[in-house]
Amino acid sequence: MYRAPVSEIAFSLKHVAGLKEALDEERLGDLSEDLVDAILEEAGRFATDQLAPTAEIGDKHGTPLKDGVVTMPPGWKDVYHRWIEGGWNALSGPEAYGGQQLPTMLSVAASEMWAAANMAFGLGPLLTVGAVEALDKHGSQELKDHYLAKLVSGEWMGTMNLTEPQAGSDLNALKARAERRDDGSYRIFGQKIYITFGEHDLTDNIIHLVLARLPDAPAGTRGISLFLVPKFLLDENGAPCVRNDVFCNGIEHKLGIHGSPTCTMIYGDGKHGDEAGAIGWLIGEENRGLACMFTMMNNARLNVGVQGVAVADAAYQKALAYAMERRQGKAPGDTGEGMSPIIEHPDVQRDLLTMKALTQAARAICHACAHAIDHAHAADGDDARHWQERANLLTPVAKAFSTDVGCQVASIGVQVHGGMGFVEETGAARYMRDARIAPIYEGTNGIQAIDLVMRKLPLSGGQQVAGYIAELRDIANAVTVSNREGLGTTGERLSRAIDDLEAATTWLGEAIQAGRQQEALASAQPYLRLFGLAAGGVYLAKGALASDEDARVALCRFAAENLLNETAALKISVIEGAGSLIAARGALTAA
Repeated sequence: MYRAPVSEIAFSLKHVAGLKEALDEERLGDLSEDLVDAILEEAGRFATDQLAPTAEIGDKHGTPLKDGVVTMPPGWKDVYHRWIEGGWNALSGPEAYGGQQLPTMLSVAASEMWAAANMAFGLGPLLTVGAVEALDKHGSQELKDHYLAKLVSGEWMGTMNLTEPQAGSDLNALKARAERRDDGSYRIFGQKIYITFGEHDLTDNIIHLVLARLPDAPAGTRGISLFLVPKFLLDENGAPCVRNDVFCNGIEHKLGIHGSPTCTMIYGDGKHGDEAGAIGWLIGEENRGLACMFTMMNNARLNVGVQGVAVADAAYQKALAYAMERRQGKAPGDTGEGMSPIIEHPDVQRDLLTMKALTQAARAICHACAHAIDHAHAADGDDARHWQERANLLTPVAKAFSTDVGCQVASIGVQVHGGMGFVEETGAARYMRDARIAPIYEGTNGIQAIDLVMRKLPLSGGQQVAGYIAELRDIANAVTVSNREGLGTTGERLSRAIDDLEAATTWLGEAIQAGRQQEALASAQPYLRLFGLAAGGVYLAKGALASDEDARVALCRFAAENLLNETAALKISVIEGAGSLIAARGALTAA
């Protein structure tokens, strides 16, 4: 059974990402370390005791649809209401509407625990938090007054409606349409697919945020508007009353996250009196909906990265427990009776250490991204711009590297279990099935790599990434000159990885500047992996220097001397691999 790693999360936040320094400098208002510890402890307790037992139930039960109604897994509604009664949905919400407006670092830490305990459950609240942020930032006062308080509390849930059958990641192809009405409302028509928690019975209203086009909208993404479309329209007292013309007509049967209803939504298939169409209201300005939606998506991308960390940690915990119990063969040096626990075999130790190191590295990257977001919110002027650029730089890495780690670690976890991992009985397979969606949704990891290379490396003329690499090098140098026993060649290996990252970054900058876009795009995926490994390895070292625990030093050294060797090969793929990739295009369709 999963147990929330509260102390590990707290250490990463405080001593690796920089939360303790921010608290000491009072950059986060009156938030204290004692309050941080209390919130993390309570979140860990709820995740461990309340949420974790519901995961297997959701995986087996699924979310059956009958007559347009989705029935959630047994016990989920009760747990959800205990969750919102605890104030967890309101953790990061605006104070003006009942939220606690706590830092992103804390909401990200709690999100990891929800997702690790039950990834499918955590998806609904994740999107609600994004809807709150989009509505708070871009919505009219009237819309805020009608909807924000109940979204913040979790009494109502929110969704994000982008994808259509012909338009996956390419929003230029959206066909859902909106028509103006004289009363200031709009009528929405069209079909949306892959809508997470588009229909369920956990709340008495669902607030859909829907992208659609107006009749006179410009072509492409410049002609997309964002609309708020509630499942139930509100009466004069703000209570749900009349059903809106939006319905779920299908549920996807998925590889994993079975407890999360993934819906096909139909807008405007029936009528309201003499008028057809789902009734909605504009969020922000006409034809500027993508900017509003990206407020929601950027929030979701970091939290999806955290899902990768979460499923990795849960898979590691299960694999470690199994390796300590399962006995097979005789490990080197074991002179006792009977077979040895498989954790004593070097190859299993390598698997487990790889799982732990990658999980902690990915967690640190996500926490560093959240730290940058919090500093951007707290700062002004050039300082705010710097921290916002830092958050923008790290977001695609946090999303893509961490979700790739989630898949890799969950797969290793199945391997540690051997044949028992391949059957559903142990639960190891569920982590692998659940993990696989995270590199796909909220912008595939290929898109994140493109975003990093084409949009984020050029920030401030390349100075933002250069400054970040310089900060990584300072930490590596501190490792090299430290007298900490047990670090081995960690400092040297970190410096080599940073050299690889810097060389690849320089090459990409020159390629982009010279207009060699195809070469840059061909190198994007190995570059993002290189970036994540180098940064993650450095963060492990930062944690080792900040702690008196020998285990952190040993894990940091293992990662540096075993995992960071990959950066040299990735650098070669970035700098020298594009030509062969482009030349091999014809091989894909050859007989």
